[in-house]
Amino acid sequence: MMQLNRPEAYETTTELELMERLLPLDGQLVLELGCGGAWTTRQLAERHPSSRFIATEVDQRQHAKNLLLELPNVEFRLEGAEAINLPDDSIDVLWMLKSLHHVPAALMPKAMQEIRRVLKPGGLAWFSEPVYSGPFNALMSLIYDEKTVREQAFAAIRSQVESTAMQLVEERFFQVPGVFESWEQFESRFLRVTHTNLDIDDDRYVEIRSAFMAHMQADGAHFLKPHRLDLLQKPRA
Repeated sequence: MMQLNRPEAYETTTELELMERLLPLDGQLVLELGCGGAWTTRQLAERHPSSRFIATEVDQRQHAKNLLLELPNVEFRLEGAEAINLPDDSIDVLWMLKSLHHVPAALMPKAMQEIRRVLKPGGLAWFSEPVYSGPFNALMSLIYDEKTVREQAFAAIRSQVESTAMQLVEERFFQVPGVFESWEQFESRFLRVTHTNLDIDDDRYVEIRSAFMAHMQADGAHFLKPHRLDLLQKPRA
């Protein structure tokens, strides 16, 4: 049975390591939806030059930055998950890395329909989502509380399995070690963003900074970031 969280089931690893362990990545046509700066896709594109990668983003500023990158096997596109400009049955592997919950709830069913449409029969869809638990989540919730949208994303994934539109291959829970050397580094990463309009007044800013600094040690602020992975497969017939 699919679950939002299983506290006893976590392994400590990076998502990149987990993807290389569980996904076929050579000679594939790969699609990332909601790529942001596409850090993971860029790493995997370099490691797997026989594959072709397409990375889409809806934030125009981030997309403009992505276009400045020169990677021979990566194509960047400005489009959303609910309208994928690719043929039916064309993608071998697709992933959304902490991005499904950013899709508006009204568009999630269409996004899932599009994902299933573009995947080849037997193609794999990797959905990783932050888990609403732990100290790092408590800190991030002061910036924007994602409890509801994460539950909506989970429901959208689960609906694909329950309706048999897609099959569940793996559900795993993993925690990613993270360290921030300074408040300024954290602030730049999470408060000075272009993809979300943050409504943070002076009092809330002080609260966020104080909560972050409570984790600060001589070598930085250390966190374990909990995630859930749902790996789905489009039926072959």
